[in-house]
Amino acid sequence: MKFKNIYTYTAVILLGLSSCDKNFEQVNVNPVLPTTIDAAYLFSNAQLSSAIGTYYYQSQIVQQINTPYTGVLEGGNHNIVYDPNTNANFNSLYTGPIKFVEDVIEKTKAVPTRSNLYNMARIWRAYLYQVLVDTYGDVPYNEAGAAYLEKITLPKYDDQKLIYDDLIKEYQEATTALDATKPTESGDIFYKGDISQWKKLGNSLLLRAGMRYSKLDPAKAEQLAKIAIDPANGGVMTSNADNAYVAFNATFTNPTGAWFQGTERGNVYLGAPFVDYLKANNDPRLPLIAIKYATPANPLATAGAENTNPVDQVGMPYGYNESTISTAPGYPGKTGPAFNYSQVNRRTLAKIDAPEFFVTYAQTQLLLAEAASRGWIAGDAATFYNTGVKAHMDQFNQFNAGSIIPTADQDAYLLAHPYNAVTALEQINTQYWVASFLNGSEAWANFRRSNYPALTPNPYPAADPSVKGGFIRRLTYPAREQSVNSVNYAEAVTRMGGDNLGVRIFWDKQ
Repeated sequence: MKFKNIYTYTAVILLGLSSCDKNFEQVNVNPVLPTTIDAAYLFSNAQLSSAIGTYYYQSQIVQQINTPYTGVLEGGNHNIVYDPNTNANFNSLYTGPIKFVEDVIEKTKAVPTRSNLYNMARIWRAYLYQVLVDTYGDVPYNEAGAAYLEKITLPKYDDQKLIYDDLIKEYQEATTALDATKPTESGDIFYKGDISQWKKLGNSLLLRAGMRYSKLDPAKAEQLAKIAIDPANGGVMTSNADNAYVAFNATFTNPTGAWFQGTERGNVYLGAPFVDYLKANNDPRLPLIAIKYATPANPLATAGAENTNPVDQVGMPYGYNESTISTAPGYPGKTGPAFNYSQVNRRTLAKIDAPEFFVTYAQTQLLLAEAASRGWIAGDAATFYNTGVKAHMDQFNQFNAGSIIPTADQDAYLLAHPYNAVTALEQINTQYWVASFLNGSEAWANFRRSNYPALTPNPYPAADPSVKGGFIRRLTYPAREQSVNSVNYAEAVTRMGGDNLGVRIFWDKQ
């Protein structure tokens, strides 16, 4: 009887469906469920999800963050390939912000009233792809983000040099096309739709991209720097108010801050070269960056006494693992399971709701200082340099309200470390390294481009052969790409000359 009833009900349902199938779609549309998503919301998601972790490789390659541990924490600390960490940027950017921003562009490209959103999305898409190229080299570009739109699920990899050419075109065209007389987008989480600030961001990114050519093609770098600073098209960033960043909060938390505050909090330390540089130069930023907790492995509420005295800060040296670190010179011992090396201050830069900076006034001024020192643009290199250093010191107040470095301390620092035309490139780019702390992708890219700061290669004995005795120049592609997108993967690897940590990005000329 039970089965008979089921068949009876099924027959009735099928009969009902057959009798009204011509209105099936209308009847079965949920009247309160949106069938499309406003492009503004997609763009906000693209901005928010652009904050990706760079602590396993990028920040460790430039020797600002360190951990001695093998296993799941390995990466730049030991100069090895560990796929779950090398693939992080690739997977995060393609499945998150790039997917969103490609959809925004598709939805707005033919809508004149949304031309500003369209061009903002073009600028930000170019930024995202620049990070990918700087990280991996050749990457899917022309066919990327097209799985839903064009049913392309195995995209081709494009030549990194050609991608950069197109990114530069996008920065220029999209920035020029922004128009303050047309409708703006208040949902923009960087500038609330302020077109003048978006123009400054586009031009500052153009300057950044242009300076990547400083070793490869100085004439091109000079040309692009001149275009970027042209006030007729909005110029570059002029204050910290122009910084492009995501202001996280207790609900939408910073993934980097969550990492520093989470279960790995007692396993991650500041790198010795970074701490040593700040200490040696009596840098007033050190107390806001570095800290030693009485019980480092505990959550902040129970971590105990907090020591920010610069004299007591000790960075962790490179070349060791959890078994050998106790043999390092000046080894400070352990408290519980954690080592007594300095860590990132969890009340300032490593807060759970700390902002994530992508492009800053400080970085932009330091790039201008380099361009001026090379004679590529007009202006006083020393003034750009001083402004850039002070801008980064003032930026700490954006990280954490009340983290003020007094003007007198800033002036004293610059008086003790004045701009020097003879050593300008090293001086400027070492400051860029400091100003890009926790912005690992940019710190690493500029280090490869400029060769500064003058760091000693990581001496870890079991480093990957491709980089032993040197620095990681790129990250390897996800292992999944080798098996799933094998034909396009193989073509890219052949074109680049390999898929290892030692292959150089096209602008990273020796």
